[in-house]
Order: sequence, then C-alpha cells, then structure tokens
Amino acid sequence: MVDNGSRTDISFYWRFVSSAIAACFAEFCTIPLDTAKVRLQLQKKAAAGDAVAIPKYRGMLGTIITIFREEGLTALWTGLVPGLHRQCLFGGLRIGLYEPVKAFLFGDSFVGDISLIKKILAGLITGALAITVANPTDLVKVRLQSEGKLPPGVPRRYLGALDAYFKIIRQEGIGSLWTGLGPNIARNAIINAAELASYDHIKQTILEIPGFTDDIFTHVLAGLGAGFFAVCIGSPVDVVKSRMMGDSSYKSTLDCFIKTLKNEGPLALYKGFIPNFVRLGSWNVIMFLTLEQVKMFFIREVPL
Repeated sequence: MVDNGSRTDISFYWRFVSSAIAACFAEFCTIPLDTAKVRLQLQKKAAAGDAVAIPKYRGMLGTIITIFREEGLTALWTGLVPGLHRQCLFGGLRIGLYEPVKAFLFGDSFVGDISLIKKILAGLITGALAITVANPTDLVKVRLQSEGKLPPGVPRRYLGALDAYFKIIRQEGIGSLWTGLGPNIARNAIINAAELASYDHIKQTILEIPGFTDDIFTHVLAGLGAGFFAVCIGSPVDVVKSRMMGDSSYKSTLDCFIKTLKNEGPLALYKGFIPNFVRLGSWNVIMFLTLEQVKMFFIREVPL
C-alpha cells in the first residue's frame, strides 16, 4: 500500500520471467555444490569384505576437490545446460505461480495474514505442477552429473544435454523422460512448500520485529531459513530421486527406498546433507535476493 492511493502489482508473465531469471542465476552460481551432492548421493556403501572399502567421495569439499583433480574445473558445471532448462521451466512456474495460486485458493479479497498451513498448501500445488512439466530436464541433468571419470577408451554415454534428450528418447522411449516423476513430485512439492512458505513466513515474522525493514539483510536471513527447512524435510526423497534417475536398476520409488534402507541404513537417506544444505541455503539466498531486485523492474502501480 502506498500513500497516493494505489497498490503495486505484477502480471503473471513478468512474475514468471523474474522467477526464471533469479532461478537460473542461482543455478549457475551453485551447480558445483549440486554436482558434489549428486555424486555423494549416488555413492553406495561398500559391501562387507570389499577390497575397495574407502569411498571415493568424502564430504562436500573432498568431493569437489576429487572432481576437480580427476576431471577438471568444467566438470563441476556438468549438467548446467539442462539445469538452466530446468530452472526456466520449474523455477519460473513454481515461484511465478505461488502468489496467483494463493490468490486463487483464498481469494483476492482475503483480509489478514494467510496462515502457514495455507502457504504450505500453495507451495505443494505449485511445486507438483512445475516439476511435472520440468521432469525431463531434471532427468538429463542428473544423468550428466552422475557420470564421473571414465577409464581410457570408454566413451561417455552422452555428449551433452541435447544428445542426452535424443538418446534417452531413442533408447528408452519418450516416457522414460519422466523416470522418477513420483519421488520428484514428492521431493519438489515438499521442498517448494518448505522454501516458499518458510521464506514467506520468516520474512513476514522478521518484518514484524522493530528495527527490521524489507532489505537485503532480511532477504538473506529468510533465504537461509528457507534453505534449512527445505533440506531437513526433503533430503530423503531427494536421495531416492537422484538414485532412481542415475541408476535404472531400481524397479520403483518404493523399491529404491527399501533397498537403500536395507543395504545402507536410514542415514543413507541423508547422504550429502551438508552439501545439500550449503547448496540449497546459498541457492535460496542468491535466488530470493535476485528475485526481489528483478521484480522491482516489472512492478507497476495500479489504482485501488
């Protein structure tokens, strides 16, 4: 609300564009952390008596150093192209639809603060819708990230993102682009709700504290909070999603979940937790900071 009897508004189109720009910028900045997270999640526990008992990747920093040493600096940005494809679709839709879905569910004329439960519901809906559209980009990104250093003479499965799309369709069928959709919907609906609802709620709570304003410091605090809640809640489905997309031997989401629990224990569902938090925490800070700034270019004032 402003003094001249008008309110600020932004169309869905510009909300989508703002969200896509912010999500892509955050993806570019943090994809090395995501690559490390995927490698850690796909690394399976060595069998008893296995001669190679020491895991190849150990911790976020160790994984990044190993990838850099064995494969070069650019390997840390493997999957960037499908990652940007994903963020244009998924990031643009899930964030861009959040406010319109809230308005649709509770009405434009709603007076007062929307409860946290209702914010979570809006986040679940937009996350599920967005990832259903963007699942093929997520699949290709994980396939590219999961491939480490290969022995001499062994060719890579995919030459790049476009090659991966075509080969997957030709060899596995177009439906295979939606492999892992179940855990992906669960993961992204949950994480989207955790991120957007918690950012929305934390920011609102901070602004009610005397001395705090809608500035960069508030956006950083709310973004870190959103990232922490998202990782705590979404890590198990994230591990299952990564394993299903990176390894076609699993028959179903439940099969992957049970085998992971049986063979490696419940802590395996939180593999890569630290790099996941570092990645999602920094991703949320960068994304929300960028989003708040980019949106200012597209906001217009309309009469009340």
